[in-house]
Amino acid sequence: MSGSEEFLALAEFAALALLSLSFLLTVVRVLIGPSLPDRVLALDMLVTIAIGFIAVIGIRTGFTLYLDIAIALGLVGFLATVAFARFVLSRRYEQEFVKRDTLGIYGDKEP
Repeated sequence: MSGSEEFLALAEFAALALLSLSFLLTVVRVLIGPSLPDRVLALDMLVTIAIGFIAVIGIRTGFTLYLDIAIALGLVGFLATVAFARFVLSRRYEQEFVKRDTLGIYGDKEP
């Protein structure tokens, strides 16, 4: 193994470790919220992290097919984020979730 191959293996390992840590922290954000827009943003971040995983695996294996998968996942993630944003901004969200929320889950919490 040459020095450049060792460096590439170390960089791949470091990238996977950092992506795993960010994935874990983002899942925690999805679970604890505190509001629905925070959860939507965290889900969008999960898509971005998954694209990062796919990119590192594509570099590691050398298959260019992973690039197509990452692009498709990015497009689907973008469309899902736009749909969630439209739902949050709609009146239906206000009527069905925020006004009837007795636990304070869906609205922004005031300090």
